[in-house]
Amino acid sequence: MSVSLGDVAGLIGALVFLLLVGFLALPLIRLSQVFDEARIAVKEMTEHTLPVIDEAATTIATTNVQLAKVDQMTTSAAEITQNVSALTALVSATVGGPLIKVAAFSYGVRRAMSDLAAKVRR
Repeated sequence: MSVSLGDVAGLIGALVFLLLVGFLALPLIRLSQVFDEARIAVKEMTEHTLPVIDEAATTIATTNVQLAKVDQMTTSAAEITQNVSALTALVSATVGGPLIKVAAFSYGVRRAMSDLAAKVRR
């Protein structure tokens, strides 16, 4: 069995190709490890994010209920304000005129009495 120069060259070429494949396989193995770590990180982030999203949805729903209650209270306050305004206008119209007349009459009586008292003193 004799080994020719072509056989040796073929063996050396096969070894070089094997080293090249091994050299190129290392970055691929590291890249697969990076992808595994990224997958784990995304999974953990999803596990932590979903409860926060659920809590936010619950908070928003509760806030909407409270806003509806505040809207009802605001509407009631506006109605009360309108009723008080109408009542004030009514009282002013019914009582205001006579009170002004009574005040004017009492002022006139006081003025007349003071004028009369002034004449009596002279």
